[in-house]
Amino acid sequence: MKICVVGLGYVGLPLAVAFGKNEEVNAFDINQKRISELINNIDNTNEVNSEDLEKASINFSTDPKIISESEFIIVAVPTPIDENKKPDLTPLLMASKTVGENMKKGSIVVYESTVYPGCTERDCIPVLEKYSNLKYMDDFKVGYSPERINPGDKEHTVEKIVKVVSGCDEESLRVISEQYSKIIKAGVHEASSIKVAESAKIIENTQRDINIALMNELKIIFDKANIPYKDVLEAAGTKWNFLKFSPGLVGGHCIGVDPYYLAQESERLGHHPEIILAGRRINDDMVKYESSKLIKFMVNKNISIKGSKILILGGTFKPDVPDTRNSKVEELIKELRTYGCQVKIMEPHIKEDLFGCENVSSTEGFDLVIKCVKHKVFNGVKFDYELF
Repeated sequence: MKICVVGLGYVGLPLAVAFGKNEEVNAFDINQKRISELINNIDNTNEVNSEDLEKASINFSTDPKIISESEFIIVAVPTPIDENKKPDLTPLLMASKTVGENMKKGSIVVYESTVYPGCTERDCIPVLEKYSNLKYMDDFKVGYSPERINPGDKEHTVEKIVKVVSGCDEESLRVISEQYSKIIKAGVHEASSIKVAESAKIIENTQRDINIALMNELKIIFDKANIPYKDVLEAAGTKWNFLKFSPGLVGGHCIGVDPYYLAQESERLGHHPEIILAGRRINDDMVKYESSKLIKFMVNKNISIKGSKILILGGTFKPDVPDTRNSKVEELIKELRTYGCQVKIMEPHIKEDLFGCENVSSTEGFDLVIKCVKHKVFNGVKFDYELF
């Protein structure tokens, strides 16, 4: 079966390259700039190097007709939230429409995007049926295999992470499992249903979000008690079963987003998810807490607040990636500006200015240098204050 990957971001591209090492793969994205760069072996997400791109046998295209040349279609598009923190399925449903318009009879469509339990069958399959004029189960099959990519992580690459797979019946599960087994060295786990696979993914990120929220709340308590929280975590971490999470600003397109998908489905089922939403509130409020601490630090150091020249080190949502989606650094900058601070940023992973700040290359001439993101490139760079 020929493979086509729909959506070539942090998830789709590594998949296409992994499959493309052993067979010819079709790859579709609506972003012409992205496709042009990939054709020239350039990945601006830094997930795949130029050599691997060049070696992989991939047909990149913005023409959706390329989908019709394949029988095994993998959909890997973003699933963000809107301004009201509600799931925004627009990219997923538009991708489903495009696939439906172009897929042929006998196809298997596998979704990798993170969704709430039931989304694949309740929301995506009807779109596929509508635009393909094909009948689900009779003319095409569907599966779900959640992405587990960790952007910027060169150790836990797609081939080295156990792949959860699911299908709409035993035959589709067998085919999906066989296809992914070609590239996944860590092994494949066959989930008992599509809903189980969807649920497994959503709780992975929700669990992490809640654990970080607990650490953030503990940090606030220890700050007020004037106890160094890093020393506390180091001491507690000597016990074998202590979970080693750390406090921090939760941004990006996964950890701070996915719990809202589960929360909405929970509400639909008639249950108010108290812990999940409490964790989200704590993590979302950490920017205001840390900015308040920062202002107190400046007062104690006799640094004039209004008009102060501040340099922010790092603007991406996590270290060593060029991804600024949902970065909490942007919120921190907005908070500092409400106090009248003049803010510039140093973000070597981004070429242009960022968050309305000049992106500079020197730490000279500032009243305060704040390290917000622990990029490796900042090792040895002097700063006055570090978040977390």
